[in-house]
Amino acid sequence: MALRACGFIVFRRLALLEPAPVNIEFLLLQTSYGEHHWTPPKGHVDPGEDDFTTALRETKEEAGLGEEHLRVIDGFLHKLKYEVRGKPKEVLYWLAELKDPKMVVTLSEEHQEYRWSGLDEACALAQYKDLQETLRAAQRHLEATGWK
Repeated sequence: MALRACGFIVFRRLALLEPAPVNIEFLLLQTSYGEHHWTPPKGHVDPGEDDFTTALRETKEEAGLGEEHLRVIDGFLHKLKYEVRGKPKEVLYWLAELKDPKMVVTLSEEHQEYRWSGLDEACALAQYKDLQETLRAAQRHLEATGWK
């Protein structure tokens, strides 16, 4: 059975002076372990916990952003499948807007830095093709649904 993790692709909208997609920035966290890779907040599903609850809990634990700070965007759920140390892993990402774009991110000990980035920079930081495609899919979803 595959290891399972869940999280949110969190984005914020900058001043409305810039049109979408220029005014959208994605939150990425840099791990404080291993290769110090960049990812959206995510984590493993605890026994008896449903996927969405895991995504909320992990986003709160890793970035200090609770359900009250997020507006979940309907119709977006992206699944990544890959191997970690020879074992299969699945990651589910929902998409959520940070309600207050000035809200401060509070990192857990699992991360050493965070960055708000436009799509191109976020993809460059993400490094992994499947995560880059997930970020692009999030951007496309926002554009296709007329999100402004």
